[in-house]
Amino acid sequence: MKLSLAIVALALAIPSATYAQDSTAVSKGEYPNTFSSGSANVSPFTNQSKRFNDWSISAGVGVPLLQSADLTSIKNGNGKNLFGYSAYVSIDKAITHAFGINLQYDRGETRQGWFNTKNSAPDATAVGARTQYDAISILGDINFSNLLRRVDNHSPYRWALHGYAGIGTIAYRAYQKDGSNRQRLMTEIKPFELGSMFMQAGTGLKFKVNRRIDIEGRLMYVVTGDDEFDGGGDKYSAINKRSEQVSDNFFNATLGLSVKLGKHESHLMWHDPLQEIYYKLDVLANKNQDIEVCKKGDADNDGVCDDWDRQLDTPAGARVDGAGVALDTDLDGVIDLYDKCVTVPGPVENNGCPVATTGPVVETETKLEGIEFDLNSDRILPSNTPILNNAVNYINSSNGSYNVIGATDTRGTDAYNQKLSERRANNVKNYLIKNGVQTGKLQAIGKGEKDLKYPECEPATKCPEWKNRANRRVYFEAK
Repeated sequence: MKLSLAIVALALAIPSATYAQDSTAVSKGEYPNTFSSGSANVSPFTNQSKRFNDWSISAGVGVPLLQSADLTSIKNGNGKNLFGYSAYVSIDKAITHAFGINLQYDRGETRQGWFNTKNSAPDATAVGARTQYDAISILGDINFSNLLRRVDNHSPYRWALHGYAGIGTIAYRAYQKDGSNRQRLMTEIKPFELGSMFMQAGTGLKFKVNRRIDIEGRLMYVVTGDDEFDGGGDKYSAINKRSEQVSDNFFNATLGLSVKLGKHESHLMWHDPLQEIYYKLDVLANKNQDIEVCKKGDADNDGVCDDWDRQLDTPAGARVDGAGVALDTDLDGVIDLYDKCVTVPGPVENNGCPVATTGPVVETETKLEGIEFDLNSDRILPSNTPILNNAVNYINSSNGSYNVIGATDTRGTDAYNQKLSERRANNVKNYLIKNGVQTGKLQAIGKGEKDLKYPECEPATKCPEWKNRANRRVYFEAK
């Protein structure tokens, strides 16, 4: 039994030890090791680029004490204080700085009852027992010191609190000795059988001696799941009826060493990612670098490097966008530097300002013009009010009648533009009627995009915005 479990543990351990060296680091930068500063050589956190060790081998010895059983190792009514022995070996793999997995082999012997089985029974009623066990288990390892480390703690540390929990298979032989002074084999459990599963959990306190060796004290609690582990015989025996528990459990206090494998200075379980960040920030803060900006220069001195400047001859003083192109806020073809009306589009010949249309409305070739609209809108703009008020006076003073004609630019479909032009014409007509023009003098007509003031704006993208705006209009025509 012992030999078979030992062979299995060795077979699992050899490949782990063989491949325990880290992969090659991709950077030659030097970082302080964790032994002196609390920072780890990790950059970045990937398996392809490691700067830390993450394998180790641990071994230790200890004392197991049966605590919950019909025969105990503690003086509590079911036995006296009897001390056994235990030992363990494990292969440890760190997954992150706060979590790892251990493959562990345990071997030991518990002693329980009213006397040590090496001695003679003190009387005819006394019962003593011992249990030899071998176990293999998988343990999860949580590094609470790294998990709960304060963000503002920049100091190095050499103590670490760990928590362990896992399951495995346990094989044992339980012997009993009574007043006859003969040891009898009461129970034998083979490994990897259905009834051989067990659990253990506990805590450990590690001290880092140097970059290779840690010392650790552990206290584990083992739940065997078996009422016959204590050597009391079958579950219906007189001894096994002393207590109601169905699982014989024991504490196992051990002291051991961990040897960290790998070629790097630091081990992942002693790594604090925050400390590396602090270190790198300090390095950057203290490092003087001459950064070469604008290798090709800035020929037009507009603040945008020629490497990505799309307009290398920007006039001096012109505001530019991120690509170095002079700004033209109202998109009228006149850059803001030369535009006298930056937010209102107008022709180039008028320095980017719209042609003045305020003042009295005059009749030229029987037409009254000057009422323009925003894109996709039939709302009468405040700037059109003076024109319309003058139109009210002019129409009322004349004897003729007028067509109120609406038009659009070439954006949108024909059907949509036709309806939009009709709405514009009707809105102007209704405004004039509300302000005193007789209804019979006005007729609203929509011509859509068929009546362009600037016919060359077909499509609209061919023209600056001020021409498209001039096409979006309402004008009067005498009948």
